[in-house]
Amino acid sequence: MSVNKPAPGMGGDRYVPYEERTGKESAVFFTRDLSADGLEKIYGRVKEVLDGRIAVKLHTGEKNGPNIIPREWVKQLFEKELSDATIVETNAYYEGDRDTTEKHRETLKVNGWTFAPVDIMDENGTVMLPVNNGKWFTEMSVGKSLPEYDSFLTLTHFKGHAMAGFGGSNKNIGIGCADGKIGKAMIHTTPSQNDQWDIVEEELMERMTESTKSVVDRFANKIAFINVMRNMSVSCDCEGVNAAPVVTPNVGICASLDILALDQACVDIVYAMTKAENHALVERIETRHGLRQLSYMKELGMGSDRYTLIDIDNGDKTVRPADVVVGLLPFKSW
Repeated sequence: MSVNKPAPGMGGDRYVPYEERTGKESAVFFTRDLSADGLEKIYGRVKEVLDGRIAVKLHTGEKNGPNIIPREWVKQLFEKELSDATIVETNAYYEGDRDTTEKHRETLKVNGWTFAPVDIMDENGTVMLPVNNGKWFTEMSVGKSLPEYDSFLTLTHFKGHAMAGFGGSNKNIGIGCADGKIGKAMIHTTPSQNDQWDIVEEELMERMTESTKSVVDRFANKIAFINVMRNMSVSCDCEGVNAAPVVTPNVGICASLDILALDQACVDIVYAMTKAENHALVERIETRHGLRQLSYMKELGMGSDRYTLIDIDNGDKTVRPADVVVGLLPFKSW
């Protein structure tokens, strides 16, 4: 397969409406409360699977990045719910503020991630995790300390991404747990190529998703996922102060124990917006074939693209994504 063109029929640039999907429905929780209290409230809906030594994977961002999840929100969550947990990260693949452990630790200080221990998981090496039923990999190189944790919380700023189309929980884990030099190169670069970023579109989505699968399988039923739909630039937080302006409306926070259902619900919410509201993010997703993340997660058995969206602000009513976005309409059942 060419690394520059999608294989036919994969549909990474085609949005699949809900009525065309098949399979069971998973629970996805939703709150409009974009605050420290809102984050704490929705965490309460998925925390029952987390115990022992808990890793919290979030994108801590480049220096002074304007769109990352606010530190005070995460600080409150740690103080009230995760006092013994550890923020986990890996070094970046590209040259910048986080490509070495020394620079990464300085960036963590600048961005205020000083209220909890931070484990740069590839600081002292790497370890291979198996990739079950992968197309591209049989194993993935991740930060050495990752398997030392008992459970795993993925705390993601949902937004666009220059290469992945969108960055949800799948991208946060798949790229964010792969170590900075080996794992990320396995995902992004064909060996012997001069172009560090030569793998794109459908193949990139599949490689990234297989990396995620290695981590999700490692933690099995001890992993939970939260996506914060706020400051959704088409740029990733890895672009820092150079991120494109935010033109997509803020929405709220979603959480689930099903990674596919969660990322799919967030994409559905974006697609339920008016064209004026979602055009930039939809264009970014489709031109990068980012929707292949969702279909490939389903093919790999990582979750369901059908779900019950539970509005925890309104007595756990079941709502449609369009109702969530509009916010003022009466809530309707699926």
